Amino acid sequence: MWFLGFSTTNRRNLWIIPAIILVILVTVMLRKFAVYLEAQARTVASNKETPQTDLEKGQDHLVSRKIFTMCCTAGVVRTYALEELKMATKDFKIRIGVGATSLVYLAELGDGRFGALKRVMEERGGSRKIFLDEVSVLLRISHPNLVGLLGFCLEKGEQLLLLEYIPNKSLFDRLHTYYGQSQGTLSWSNRLSIALDIARALQYLHSMADPPIIHRDIKSSNILLIDNNHAKLADFGLCKLGHDSLGPQTPTTIKGSFGYADTNYLKTGLVSPKSDVYSFGVLLLELITGLKSTQGSATLAEWTEECRKKDDSEVLAQMLDPKLKGDADLEQLRVMVDITNSALAENCEVRPDMSTIVDRIMSCMEPPSHPESPV
Repeated sequence: MWFLGFSTTNRRNLWIIPAIILVILVTVMLRKFAVYLEAQARTVASNKETPQTDLEKGQDHLVSRKIFTMCCTAGVVRTYALEELKMATKDFKIRIGVGATSLVYLAELGDGRFGALKRVMEERGGSRKIFLDEVSVLLRISHPNLVGLLGFCLEKGEQLLLLEYIPNKSLFDRLHTYYGQSQGTLSWSNRLSIALDIARALQYLHSMADPPIIHRDIKSSNILLIDNNHAKLADFGLCKLGHDSLGPQTPTTIKGSFGYADTNYLKTGLVSPKSDVYSFGVLLLELITGLKSTQGSATLAEWTEECRKKDDSEVLAQMLDPKLKGDADLEQLRVMVDITNSALAENCEVRPDMSTIVDRIMSCMEPPSHPESPV
C-alpha cells in the first residue's frame, strides 16, 4: 500500500476515521430529534388541556418509538416499560425529592445501580410539554456538573424520566435541614468548590450548549451534592432554549422561585442568561451566610444589601455563616462578595457572564505563589 501513501502505522489508525464519522452522525441525529421534540411541545402548548384521546395515545406511542430509536442509536439512554419502572421503584414507594411539577423516587436498577425517577404529574401543574421540553434539553447536554438522563417512559398517561442518582441530597438539605446539619458543617473551601462546579455548569449551558440554554430555576434545592466538595445542577423542566442577545426579545411567562428570580425579569418578562447569573448571585449569598433565599417577606439579596456593599472586611466577616466560626479566608470572602454584588446588579447588562465568574472563582481559589527564597 506504500504506493497509495499509506504506511503500516497509518493502516493501524484507519479505525479512527469511521469512529469520528459515527460520533458526528449520532450528534446530528440527536439534534434533529431534539428539534422534533420542541415542535411536539409547541403543538401541545397551542391546544387546550383535554382528556387524552385514542389519537393522542397513538401520538404518545409515536413519540416514544422515535425516542427509542434515537436512544438506541446513541447507546447512552434507553426506554423503559411502565411496569419495569414500577418494579424498580417498588410502585413509587421511596420518595427522595419534590419538584415544582414532579415527585422523585429512588429506582433500583439491578447490579447495585440506582437511578432517580422523576414523575411529571398533571395534578402538580406538569404537562406533556414540560416533559418533552426536559427530554429535549437532556438529549442535548453532557457535562460532569449536570445531572444526566438514563432513560424515560411515556406510557399510559405517565411521564417518567430516569435520571442519574446523586445520593447525598441537595445543597438546600445540607445547609438548612436538621439532617443536613447533622452531617457536619460545610467548610469554606467546600463552599467555594461547590460554587465553582455550578458556575461551570452554567458556563456550559450558556456558552457551549447548542443552542444555548437558560436554566431559569437556579436554587439550592436543584444543586445535588456528589460529596462535600462537588455538585451537579439538576431539574431542566423550566429551561429555555436559545436566546437573542442582539435582536428584540418577547416577554415570557415568569418562571422560577421567589428569592432567586431576577428582579429585571420579574419587571419586564424578558429572560436572558443574565437571569441565571442573578440567581447564581443569590446562591453565592446562601453559601456565604448559611441563610435561606428568603428572610420573612424580604429576599436574601435585600436582607444583606447594606452589609455586602460596604468595603469593610470586618463588616463582610459578619456576613459569614456562624457555623463556620470565622474559619474562612477573608480575601476570598471579599472576592466572593464582589462577584455576588456584580451578579445582583439591577441593570442586567452590567452583570458578568458565567465565564468571567468561573475565572474569578478559580483565581481566588489558587494558592498564592511565593518567590523562592535565596539560598
